[in-house]
Amino acid sequence: MLGVSKGASEDELKKAYRKLAKQYHPDLHPGDAEAEVKFKEANEAYEILSDKDKRARYDQFGHADVDPNFGAGGGGFGGFDMGDLDLGDIFGSFFGGGFGGGGFGGGRRNGPQQGESLRANVTITFEEAAFGCEKEINLTRSESCDTCHGSGCEAGTTAETCPDCRGTGAVRIQRGSGGFAFTSTAPCSRCRSTGKIIHSPCKNCGGSGSVRKTKRIAVNIPAGIDDGQAVSLRGQGNAGKNGGPAGDLIVGVRIQPHPLFQREGTTVLYEQKVTFAQAALGAELEIPTIDGKVKYTLPAGTQTGTTFRLRGKGIPALHGRGRGDQYVTVRVMVPTTLTGQQKDALHAFAQAMGEEPGEEPKGFFDKKKKKK
Repeated sequence: MLGVSKGASEDELKKAYRKLAKQYHPDLHPGDAEAEVKFKEANEAYEILSDKDKRARYDQFGHADVDPNFGAGGGGFGGFDMGDLDLGDIFGSFFGGGFGGGGFGGGRRNGPQQGESLRANVTITFEEAAFGCEKEINLTRSESCDTCHGSGCEAGTTAETCPDCRGTGAVRIQRGSGGFAFTSTAPCSRCRSTGKIIHSPCKNCGGSGSVRKTKRIAVNIPAGIDDGQAVSLRGQGNAGKNGGPAGDLIVGVRIQPHPLFQREGTTVLYEQKVTFAQAALGAELEIPTIDGKVKYTLPAGTQTGTTFRLRGKGIPALHGRGRGDQYVTVRVMVPTTLTGQQKDALHAFAQAMGEEPGEEPKGFFDKKKKKK
């Protein structure tokens, strides 16, 4: 009506309205019925589009949702007769069955439904995460009733199909009238969306078809799993409804910190402390790994912060082949307390190196002076 796009701004709306109002104002066109209609249309359009709530409803549902004469008959939507239109049928044709599982109708609510998935957590050690393990957890879940086998009915009885929804679990509600009648669906209140009415409920489950039980479930933790990952056990969740499958059990894994090792993916990190003598002279070391201790020859003159690699001593790849590596960083320990004999020995060592304790180490700056 105003000749503007759907995303028009408030200024664009105002400008378009003023232009049309001036063009078709009754004072400028006395006795012109067509101009009067155009003027009223422009007023109505601006009134709707300048109101945020009305504009949002108009964008979503069209003119019928904001028309005060809605349902008075005929017209609307370019003269298209909506008749007994079921929005659930429209959305169902695009998305298959019900829309979003409920809001719009289409699918039967009393059909087989998968049970809810459950979540649990388990804590394991660093080594258990590396090589895999089996853990047991206590789980309380709903299971199909052994007495009625999930039907909810007392032995020898059957459920009646709900007369209100005819077994679909949903009823149709018509809004509006005439050419603008919309039909939507809503859960059936009489049968609580089950599609059936149980006159003689099972005494064991009270007619629900399921009972709560506590089970001890074995969980296989795969080798290489990392902290925060999860294991899925299909069919170990709550029981399904109306013959549907049980849900899943999702077990989150937490790994205890290790006193020696850190982990980055499949890589294991470790710090090896050595004495000054070992770093200077070299040494035969025993390095701990997740497989046990291995021997490593430390080269003479190794500096603190030096890192070396132990191939294949890391974490196994999850659901894959091969293993990561272990990286060992050398940290040279400086003694904090010395005996008199040890101090004399260090003084003698410093003098042999041409140094005096407490002076700035010679070497780099001396070479710079010589160059000058």
